[in-house]
Amino acid sequence: MTENQEPKKINLADAIKQKLAQKKEQQSQQKNQFNGGGGAKKLVSQNNKKPNNQRRRTGGS
Repeated sequence: MTENQEPKKINLADAIKQKLAQKKEQQSQQKNQFNGGGGAKKLVSQNNKKPNNQRRRTGGS
């Protein structure tokens, strides 16, 4: 008969390290796929602040 093999018990720190390693590996693979094709994304100006026109509204001095 075959024995019922249960997964090895590991402590929480080791489990977290393994999960973190998997996550980092997936992120690096996704970055490689993104950089590989399509070229870089066009940079867009982030200057969205509107000018302060309080002087004009109040008549200025």
